[in-house]
Amino acid sequence: MSANLPERVWLVRHAETTTPTLFHGAESDVDLGVHGHRQAVAGAEWFAGLRPTAVVSSEMRRAVQTAAPIAAVCGVPHTRERMLHERNVGALSGRPREEGDAIWTATLGRWAAGETGYSHAGMESFDAIRTRTVAAFERVAAAHPAGRVVIVAHGVVCKVLLLSLLAGRTAADWNAIGMAKNLSVSELVPAAGAWAAIRLLEVPPQVAAVNAAFADGVRKTEA
Repeated sequence: MSANLPERVWLVRHAETTTPTLFHGAESDVDLGVHGHRQAVAGAEWFAGLRPTAVVSSEMRRAVQTAAPIAAVCGVPHTRERMLHERNVGALSGRPREEGDAIWTATLGRWAAGETGYSHAGMESFDAIRTRTVAAFERVAAAHPAGRVVIVAHGVVCKVLLLSLLAGRTAADWNAIGMAKNLSVSELVPAAGAWAAIRLLEVPPQVAAVNAAFADGVRKTEA
């Protein structure tokens, strides 16, 4: 392991927002809902046993409100990285999922086919997201040599980072690596000049138990 890199990084999607059936891009800075706060508390309980040394989140409220309980329970600093914000989705922000499903499905199809520079009007492409978020991830990593860092970001951001950082992965693996559910966790470690995944988009047991206890059958937005 390079002494200049963290020992490991947990990449986490934020908990559930107040309106989880709507598209929320960078243009929509919403809070966590009641269930999201329950998930955040459960996630903090899980992380308490893993001894992180720092928590970093995007500046968006849903990420900050997910990260804060983790930092508090673990007794570690919580800092913010502005460029880890959610994808810009333009006019779709705040709109019902049904209004954007066709656009999102078509976009993923083009990314998987290698057109990673493609974006619907007013939205960010895979390439644009990768450029800003990989640079942000590298800044966080450089600031925590030999550390154990929790990074709380957003669904699309997490998946673009995973497909950009993990050896052998490309945008074509978007569906293959699984869904970025609320408070899903990917555990990354340095490996031969790249990153390897110890776990990939897994929901911690404590969070899964909260979800089961308060299941509502509503289809949520997931990347």
